[in-house]
Parts: sequence; structure tokens; C-alpha cells
Amino acid sequence: MSEVAGIGPADLEGLRDKVQRIIDEARRQGASASEVSVSMEQGLSTSVRQGEVETVEFNRDQGFGITLYVGQSKGSASTTNSGDEAIRETVAAALAIARHASEDPFAGLADASLMARELPDLDLFHPWDILPEQAIELALECENAAFACDPRIRNADGTSVNTHQGCRAYGNSNGFLGGYASTRHSLSCVMIAESDGQMQRDYYYDVSRVGPAMASAVSIGQRAAERAVRRLGARPVPTCEVPVLFAPEVATGLFGHFLGGISGGNLYRKASFLEGAMGEMIFPEWLTLDERPHIPRGLGSASYDGDGLATYAKPFVEQGRLVSYVLGTYSGRKLGMPSTANAGGAHNLFVTHGEDDQAALIRRMGRGLLVTELMGQGLNLVTGDYSRGAGGYWVENGEIQFPVQEVTIAGNLRDMFRQILAVGSDVETRGNLRTGSVLIEKMMVAGS
Repeated sequence: MSEVAGIGPADLEGLRDKVQRIIDEARRQGASASEVSVSMEQGLSTSVRQGEVETVEFNRDQGFGITLYVGQSKGSASTTNSGDEAIRETVAAALAIARHASEDPFAGLADASLMARELPDLDLFHPWDILPEQAIELALECENAAFACDPRIRNADGTSVNTHQGCRAYGNSNGFLGGYASTRHSLSCVMIAESDGQMQRDYYYDVSRVGPAMASAVSIGQRAAERAVRRLGARPVPTCEVPVLFAPEVATGLFGHFLGGISGGNLYRKASFLEGAMGEMIFPEWLTLDERPHIPRGLGSASYDGDGLATYAKPFVEQGRLVSYVLGTYSGRKLGMPSTANAGGAHNLFVTHGEDDQAALIRRMGRGLLVTELMGQGLNLVTGDYSRGAGGYWVENGEIQFPVQEVTIAGNLRDMFRQILAVGSDVETRGNLRTGSVLIEKMMVAGS
């Protein structure tokens, strides 16, 4: 990365200037309103396998997304070229689309009075000065640690080091013009264990805004190896209805489905099992799910949303009750509700958790299935019906007995949410949604 001039805060002024130039050009060509997003990104990606370098890739990109309005009609176009002629042509293309598009009474920018005025610095930019040779060395160190962990680790499925940095700016003709620089770095390892003719694959990774803050390469490799070895001897279990404990890395998906159910786009399309559920008890009374968008260095942090509105902390679920949808300006208008400053999604979500770690929840479960892997896309968001292939561990008498594979878990999300008995203290922090292990009272487990 240090061999090429990096993208960072120094580029923000230039990006904002480009946004304003495009807004001015759109006004000159006759648009009644406009909004523009611009990004510049660069990254280094390296991967190794079985001690050999597989890939070393460097990318550097920029893009301009232009949305224009002619009254209540909308047109969009994009370009990667920042030259004056390219901008004029892209603006003209978006304008032509808008002039031929049908009118939409809900289309348009958010009101000028709602635009964000003060944008806090969220400390998102921490470039990692790592050369390709150093990234390769780090990946090899990770893989070697995995192979050294256990003789049953016979193969590798890839170890990768990625570092990314970039700038984004957004502005509109209602007076908003903002931007930020950010970084994201990761190290991941996938290993294969083999014993008695059976092979099992598992992984581990870390991700951070700050490269040196990630877990060590050795520890990531060891965790990947241990997880793969632990899965050896996996087998199905007979069909039964039992408690199910979702490990944190898969429990995030449960709350992700919930967020999909309360997102404005699905609600106004009447494509959600939570349509009309505002004010209802969806979860147990002790559970709260809230958004905290201004956490310094947070992986999901953002000072403004995709419409230029200031983000703010708020609950979506309070004491089990649904108290807010996830709305941008357009979806809010469609539903007759104000925006929740969530155009583009929610930022840094936290789920209430208790003091019990995963081992304690396993003891509490007694007999059932610990799920550590999910496969397939078996979710009907309209009805909430949920059916996924799963892998994990069978539990008897509060202790793990053997690994499980080739089973399907099934239920309905409304029932599953109401039947959450506990959320563990083993909180997953490597993403936008933070939750511990989730214990559900009962689900159908279909096996042999």
C-alpha cells in the first residue's frame, strides 16, 4: 500500500468539489432536484494456500452515482470518469431517464430542514502500512500455525489478508454536502481436517478498522484448526423437537432477518411477516435491540444516512416491543411515517445479553442442538417461515456429546423470537450487529 499514494482525508475536499460541480451541472441542465454520491477506494488482497501464494491483487476505483428529479419523476445514471464531458453526458442521461419516467408522488429529496448540519468525527480512518510481501508473510504465519496445531489438519482452503481504504462523499441540492474517509482490514483462515476417511472444513477470522488491533495471525490460524478438528466425526441426529442454541456468529443472522422484516422497503411492498406489527410484543420483555451509529471506529458507524439526514441512537425493540421501523425518506413517505435516518440500513446494533456464557447456556439447555453453521436460504420473509440446513453439536445432560451435520432446523420467526430464553455474554463484535449466543426454547430438528 505504501508504494502507491493512499486515498484518505486529503481527498475529501476534492470529492466534495466534484459532488457540488455535478449538482451545479444538473441544475444547469434543468433538473428540479439532484443528489450525488462519489467514492474513491483502494485495497490490497493477498491469499495463500498450502504454503504457496495464490493471489496478490491491488485495486483502485472511483465511481459517481447521480440521481436527478424532474418534478416527481426520477432518473439515475453512473460513471467512473470524472472528466467534464463525462459528467455532462451522465447528467444528461439521468435527466433523459427522469423525463421519460412515470411520476411517483413519494419521490424526491428529504426536506431541506431535516438535513444534517454537524457531522461528528467517528475515527474511521486508520490505514495499514503493509506491503504485499508483509501481507503474504502474515498469511503464511497464520496458515503455518493452523497446520502446527493438530496432525489431523491435512489441507488448507485459503488464508487471506485484506486491507481497504477509501473516501465517500454525498451531497444534494437541498444543501447537504458531507463525506468521510474509512478503512477496513481483515485476516481469515479456512482449514480442512481429516480422520478416518472423513474431512471437515471450518474457519476463523477477524476484522477491524485498525489493522494491528486484529487478533494475531497465530491465534486466528489455531482457532480455525481447532474448529475444523472439533467437527470430525459429525453425523445426523434423529428428527426431534428440542431447544436450539445459536452460536453468536449465526445468531446475528436471526436479528438480521428481523431487521429485514421491519425495513421500509419490505413493509410498503407488503412483503414482511412484521407488516403492521408496530407496538406489538415481538420478543421477551427483557430484550432490547438498539442502534448506536456514533461509536468511534465502529464497523457500522455513520454520521449521516443515504438521504443526508443525521443518524442518531434509538431502539427498534424496547422491552420486547417493536417501537420503530427502519425507514429512509422514500419508504417513510410510502408508509405515512417520518424517516428514521436509516436510508441505506441500520448502524451498530446491540442486543440485550445476560451474564451466562455459552457453556452456561449449554448447561441450561440440557438436551438439544448447538448450531454453529447455517446453509441455504430457507426463509420466507412474507410468512416468517424459517428452514435452514445446519451443522453444530449435539448436547446431552448439559454437555456437548458429538458434532452434527446433515440436519435441518425449522420454525417460524415470530415463534422463535417469542421463545428466546436467553442471550449469552459471548458477544460477537466482528460486524454491524452485536449479540451473544441465542437460546430458543424449541425448534424442529430434522435429521435421519
